[in-house]
Amino acid sequence: MFKRIMIELGRHVPFTAAGAATGIVIMAVVVMSRVPANVSEMIFYILHPAHVLFSAIVTTAMYKRYGAGKLWAAILIGYTGSVGIATLSDAVIPYLEGMSLNIKMDLHLGFIEKWWLINPLAFLGIAIGYWKQVTKLPHALHVLLSTWASLFYFTAFAVADWIHLLPFVFLFLFLAVWIPCCVSDIVYPLLFLKVDVHGHEHA
Repeated sequence: MFKRIMIELGRHVPFTAAGAATGIVIMAVVVMSRVPANVSEMIFYILHPAHVLFSAIVTTAMYKRYGAGKLWAAILIGYTGSVGIATLSDAVIPYLEGMSLNIKMDLHLGFIEKWWLINPLAFLGIAIGYWKQVTKLPHALHVLLSTWASLFYFTAFAVADWIHLLPFVFLFLFLAVWIPCCVSDIVYPLLFLKVDVHGHEHA
């Protein structure tokens, strides 16, 4: 399993880096256009729920495809793997990264503040992933949505000289997406299987 994790992480480096690069371009446009924080917050609460939806699809589909397919387990794994790790990727990690640069930030947990939106989308994603085990396109969308959600978390809930911090933002976006997205979509559901999965071409 450790070897599989390392392989998948390596495969995701180029795509995640490309996603982070698009995030840098978007942030530069947002900052230079002086987009208000409330607009960034609105965009965050569009991207973050969408991220949860596609993450739930992939996580559930992975478990259903390679596991016993028990419904209760699929729901539990799909929910914790999407809502839990998406919250970590989109909010908690950006918050900690901002704090590491001495940027004053507020911590916002979408599954609590917008529970009426995020939780139903998580269960919708679980239903889709359980019914039809599609992974490649939802996973690609998941990575991009997570990158952009993390980006708009910065601009929505913190004030800083972002232009001069863009190199750090690139690194932060990469780290906030790379490991959590691979873990939630690939590693996490496979941890609950009794057998190792070989020859898996998910990336």
